Amino acid sequence: MEVTYDCVGGSFVATGVKVTITAPDTVAPSGTASIKWTLPTTLTATSTVAANTPITIEGSLTIGGGGTPASLTKTHSGTMASGNTYTPSPATMEATVTAPASGTVTITPGTVNTTKGFKITAGASGSQQSVTECTYKSATPATGLSMLVQAGGGNGNGTDIVAYVCDVPTGTTDTNYPTEADVDIKVVMTPPTSASANADASITWTGTIQTTGDTLKAPQAWPASGAKLFATIKATGAGAPATATGEGSFTTTIQPGADITTLPSVTIKVKPTTTGTVSLTAGDLAFGTSSTSPVLRCTAPTTGLKAYTFTVGASTSPSPTTTSPTPTNTSPRPTTTRTSTVTVTPTSSTTRRSQTPKAGADTGAGGMMGPDGRLFILTGTALVGAAAVGGLLMRRRSIKG
Repeated sequence: MEVTYDCVGGSFVATGVKVTITAPDTVAPSGTASIKWTLPTTLTATSTVAANTPITIEGSLTIGGGGTPASLTKTHSGTMASGNTYTPSPATMEATVTAPASGTVTITPGTVNTTKGFKITAGASGSQQSVTECTYKSATPATGLSMLVQAGGGNGNGTDIVAYVCDVPTGTTDTNYPTEADVDIKVVMTPPTSASANADASITWTGTIQTTGDTLKAPQAWPASGAKLFATIKATGAGAPATATGEGSFTTTIQPGADITTLPSVTIKVKPTTTGTVSLTAGDLAFGTSSTSPVLRCTAPTTGLKAYTFTVGASTSPSPTTTSPTPTNTSPRPTTTRTSTVTVTPTSSTTRRSQTPKAGADTGAGGMMGPDGRLFILTGTALVGAAAVGGLLMRRRSIKG
């Protein structure tokens, strides 16, 4: 919605001052939505305004249909540079509306100071202030915007227009980022068609910079080569990690101070641990060569974001088989003794033969057999004979007696 104002009084008298007001087409029941005012590129002072003069711009909207708050205001603060031209930076003011449980939320230009719709103040509080009041150019407010309250609603026509707040690291002085920039980026995530527990699921992240917010500029510390975008997503459900980050490389050289117009796509892996449904929403962005020490960081809002989901099935990996060890019996075991009888059949190589001494008489046994066996026979006969004679002698003595 573009609203045209006529401004009178103070230092910025002008006619036909145009302000663009944007809002999502849908919003989740009881969810929040980001409403934005995009200010003119420049405001020209008709009377002299000293350099370094504080400039305050205040806008107001009327919220209907049960959205809260009913009257939404936002203030922009900046400082006048030299000359009579003021360049709002950032050029976008943003505020949040909470939707009811159902219905349609309407947004129309509101009023400032009861009857006025916009106000530009030059100078600090006190007598030195110069106030310019701007009123709708038509007698009645322009046709308002409407947001349909529906389940699954997000920021912008079923897609995800994320209102990032971008700035250089704390403590860094950068002429390209004198203040924070409100950058609108359309984020689309493509989840996997199937996923399993305990396995990586790949999500494709793509971002398109919109023209409704501030431009995204390369800071002074932008790397001469190797610049990357580190995109983070938030995940819930099925035991998935709370956040996951992936990286994509810029394929063109961007000079410090130049507008970043195209973002690389990023593949992000999420590893759920159980079956169920994983819900994904956009997270923060970091630019540079390191995700932990970026030269530029963009912070995502925590509410009002579209959720992307995918289903996680059971793990397809085989379960490990556990083999129980065989119990060891430590009790004494009886010893069994077995006796075996082995019969050895002599072979020709082990049989000893009687041999007749060479050139000697045929004595039968002997030779290789050792002592002649007849000697043992004769000795035995003599012993038997002696025993017989001894027995007869003993008998005779006993008779005589």
